[in-house]
Amino acid sequence: MQNDVYDYTQTAGAVQKNTVLRKTYGLLGISFIPCAIGAFLGSQAGINLYAMFGNRWIAFGVVLAFFYGMCALIEKNRYSNTGAALLMVFTFGMGVLISPLLQYGFSFSNGAQIVGLAAAMTAAVFFTMAAVARRTKADMNSLGRFLLVGAVVLMVGVVVNMFLQMPAFSLALSAAFVIFSSLMIMWQIRTVIDGGETSHISAALTIFISVYNIFSSLLNILLSLSGED
Repeated sequence: MQNDVYDYTQTAGAVQKNTVLRKTYGLLGISFIPCAIGAFLGSQAGINLYAMFGNRWIAFGVVLAFFYGMCALIEKNRYSNTGAALLMVFTFGMGVLISPLLQYGFSFSNGAQIVGLAAAMTAAVFFTMAAVARRTKADMNSLGRFLLVGAVVLMVGVVVNMFLQMPAFSLALSAAFVIFSSLMIMWQIRTVIDGGETSHISAALTIFISVYNIFSSLLNILLSLSGED
């Protein structure tokens, strides 16, 4: 005689994954509030690290120290409220860092439309990749290895661009960041769905950085193609 046994373990696992994903989206949404505040205050104060330090390499080093230092602290506290608080500090700082690009964008005659278009395109990319992540059957392990190599290549490209300062290369680098970050969003969301990521703080951090990179890269591309000096 066959017994009908309900698999409560499987259901509990699915509920836990859904909870992590729901918390990830919630924390991600909240994280853009301090980012927007940082961008606004940075624009009002006219903060520009490159002008502040008078040397682009020193400014670049400060940005890297802040970025990787905060990411390390957040990951160290990925299961505590401290990690969530640090994430808010991080997003605020990233908002301040993007303020010079926004100031430059708004200086264009159609700057508001360009910034709005970049934001709309970024939202479209995010929702598209989130939807793809729920349905994809791609091997996430292989994609993860590809993204790891891609991250190294992009970082080398950023350093090379600091030397070359070539508009064409900068555009190509921005396009590469859009593609890379889009795939990163899909990979991170799929990893949460598959149970490979159990910290909504870590997941929100990865997705925030990806969305941030997509927006700044698209804005850079649109401004470059606008035809204004």
